[in-house]
Amino acid sequence: MGDPSPAPAVAASARAEDIEVLEPADALPMAAEDHWKALFDQVCEQCRYVVALCLFDPESTGYISTERFRGLLQRHGSELDPHKLEVLLALADNNSDGKICYQDFVNLMSNKRSNSFRQAILQGNRRLCSKALLDETGLSLSQRLIRHVAYETLPREIDRKWYYDSYTCCPPPWFMIAITIVEVAFFLYNGVVLDRFVLQVTHPLYLKNSLVYHPQLRAQAWRYLTYIFMHAGIEHLGLNVVLQLLVGVPLEMVHGALRIGFVYLAGVVAGSLAVSVADMTAPVVGSSGGVYALVSAHLANIVMNWSGMKCQFKLLRMAVALICMSFEFGRAVWLRFHPSAYPPCPHPSFVAHLGGVVVGITLGVVILRNYEQRLQDQSLWWIFLSIYIIFVLFAIFWNIFAYSLLDLKLPPPP
Repeated sequence: MGDPSPAPAVAASARAEDIEVLEPADALPMAAEDHWKALFDQVCEQCRYVVALCLFDPESTGYISTERFRGLLQRHGSELDPHKLEVLLALADNNSDGKICYQDFVNLMSNKRSNSFRQAILQGNRRLCSKALLDETGLSLSQRLIRHVAYETLPREIDRKWYYDSYTCCPPPWFMIAITIVEVAFFLYNGVVLDRFVLQVTHPLYLKNSLVYHPQLRAQAWRYLTYIFMHAGIEHLGLNVVLQLLVGVPLEMVHGALRIGFVYLAGVVAGSLAVSVADMTAPVVGSSGGVYALVSAHLANIVMNWSGMKCQFKLLRMAVALICMSFEFGRAVWLRFHPSAYPPCPHPSFVAHLGGVVVGITLGVVILRNYEQRLQDQSLWWIFLSIYIIFVLFAIFWNIFAYSLLDLKLPPPP
């Protein structure tokens, strides 16, 4: 008869050793994601034999020990961005149960992080010993710009490093730039048509523009959004443009056009609806609802994460931002009660500013506090989104029924 079969323990150990010496160079070329999956599966397969032998994982659940996980990182860490390797080491250090889940690994390599993963990293972050991103030298101009944006917007060092390694400028921050260009173009066009650039809103023909929200024309639904392309004057446009570029573009670089665009447009719609409920006889112009939503969310995020925000002169810059916002709001209040150039219709309302602030400190803060996280996993997101939807529905019914029930005398259409 042939040689007797080796004992199960010896066979398992021999197979584990064979897998241990496998190198990625022996395999066929593959995509980056497949490459990392193959590496992880090697370790998983090795662990399944050993753990199954010890009856710790009889069903092959897909976990590997943190010890073997760290061995994988030591062997192949040179293929990773240094900050991503740092995150993986923090994840390994933090798992007190001694094992790493396959899904956590896949999420990390595909730039998707769950809330439980973030909590693990934040706790493991205490063990990180490498220098801060701000202390790194020899960076190019573009790298310094990305690092500057990270410190302007993100309160946690691990998030700043993650963003620094992951940002590719593809796509660029197109939303805020595009909306600004359109607003400036409409303002210049109206300036030429009306032959007025300062306090355009006082021109008798100003309200005849089909983009302005007017209470008599509230059934034309597009006006609740398109009023952002009309501004009271160059002083109004200038401050809004400066704020939305200085604040909106960095936020979009970090959080993306979809999230920042949502906050901006939610503030715009909330602003016009708030005017239709609280200042029912006044028109609305300007992008202040969206601008105030972004700036309020950013300032609230800084205050809530004061110790973690490392942007320079943050107290002075917050004071300057608040002064600019107060100046713009004061100008809007003064204009609202200034004798109208087209009586009996008053000048545009200031209530849209307040609607934008409320959106910023609710929906906006939830979005800015959850960088690279799934919003649908956040209970506060659903609470504030539900409140916003309820307000929108209430305002719609208000516009349909309240004006006639209150027997309100509205100014004639322009």
